Amino acid sequence: MNDSSIKAVTFDVGGTLITPLQSVGHVYAEVAAKHGVKIAPAILNHQFARAWKRRIEFNHSRGEWAGIVDDTFQGLTSVVPSQVFFDEVFDRFAEPEVWRIYPDVIPVLDELAARGVILAVISNWDERLRPLLTKLGLAPYFENMIISCEVGFSKPSPVPFELASRKLGVPPGEILHVGDSMDHDGIGAERAGFQWRLIERDKPNPEGKWIATLEELESLV
Repeated sequence: MNDSSIKAVTFDVGGTLITPLQSVGHVYAEVAAKHGVKIAPAILNHQFARAWKRRIEFNHSRGEWAGIVDDTFQGLTSVVPSQVFFDEVFDRFAEPEVWRIYPDVIPVLDELAARGVILAVISNWDERLRPLLTKLGLAPYFENMIISCEVGFSKPSPVPFELASRKLGVPPGEILHVGDSMDHDGIGAERAGFQWRLIERDKPNPEGKWIATLEELESLV
């Protein structure tokens, strides 16, 4: 049922609006190969997942990304990526060609914008996000972007959500946040008093707060 109390919708970015065209391991392997380091993407994907899980807190700074990349290659080569090719890896993920927009994104953003719904981004990301969304053609949809590297707080802290509410001029209870992570999006939105939904496109019949496509937002807003 349409909920007329929702005046604004905020979106997470990675896993919600966009996803890497190839795996992280593929990009790492491609760049490393140019520097004589040849490792299978599947191995790098496994190592990346382990390195990521070890991070209790991650502030998406350039230095922290360098640490992730070094940890991903640790034990696989004597080359230290942060001293050789990290800058190239970092810059690659700023290129729109590395990413794809999920098919349901543009139609839903168009529909919500046409209805006069205020749209914004709340994302744990770094300084690459604004130019990336501009290059992908998504930036014009959003009245504001709350990015963790700029505000100094990452989801699930309620601070980014509270800041979004103030900047948009909409009470928290009248904002619906959409993301793909319970730990970051669901908990953060709940703490800030936002309504929320989590997307899991690979799940055929999600229940409760989960949706299978952004198109379901059209019946909620």
